[in-house]
Amino acid sequence: MKTDTELIMLGTGNAMAVACYNTCFALRKEEEYFLVDAGGGNGIFDRLQKADIPIGRIHHIFLTHAHPDHILGMVWMVRKIAAMMLAGKYEGTCKIYCHEEAADTLVTICRLTLAGKFMKCIGESILIEKVKDGEKADVMGMPVCFFDIHSTKMKQFGFQMMVEGKQITCLGDEPFREELRSYAKDSDYLLCEAFCLDADKEIFKPYEKHHSTALDAGRLAKELNVKTLLLYHTEDSNLAERKERYTKEAMQMFDGAVLVPDDLERISIT
Repeated sequence: MKTDTELIMLGTGNAMAVACYNTCFALRKEEEYFLVDAGGGNGIFDRLQKADIPIGRIHHIFLTHAHPDHILGMVWMVRKIAAMMLAGKYEGTCKIYCHEEAADTLVTICRLTLAGKFMKCIGESILIEKVKDGEKADVMGMPVCFFDIHSTKMKQFGFQMMVEGKQITCLGDEPFREELRSYAKDSDYLLCEAFCLDADKEIFKPYEKHHSTALDAGRLAKELNVKTLLLYHTEDSNLAERKERYTKEAMQMFDGAVLVPDDLERISIT
């Protein structure tokens, strides 16, 4: 049975994962959805279909940054939504929130790959909202604040959102920076990357790739006094044991709730 508000993990893997989809998710409030990233291809359609998410009910989208495992699926979403609009099968507008560099990259890729009839929708019914660090918006009646995560690679934004009186903070897919403390501290749900286990760091080299381990995430959650830690953007070498192993390692440092969702897992916001 559906709850009033839930988080639906469409994908949980890192950029090179093949056993699960790239990390992206949707927040459902009643019958409307807020989509965050779209993975690296048209596999986003399979994820949405299996999650029973009608594309016509997605009117707010957030693109964190322009890495291919986040933005290429967004190009497919633009194409699909534009096609539905032209066919009279999508009501209203679709807003895509992202920082300026990601917006420019998205429009450029769309211009180079999509038919002119689809491009005409951008700026008319598909509205790309360029957001700045600390800028606020209303998404499905809920306040959202977007922020720069101070990436050491490519410019990337996260967000803080109040849902059913709960604070959800998404830190993107890079390690925590001290500048984000005011956004993340005391979160009810902290969404945080964990590229691999600390026990496997010599295999996967997370720090060389500007990522963290499950142990690091657990330490961070304790320091920030969060209630629930959700881990994503992982390697995919052993999905059968990922939930148990990542949870156990994070809990070495953190005594709150730890969630390590599988693709398509639904999490009630309570």
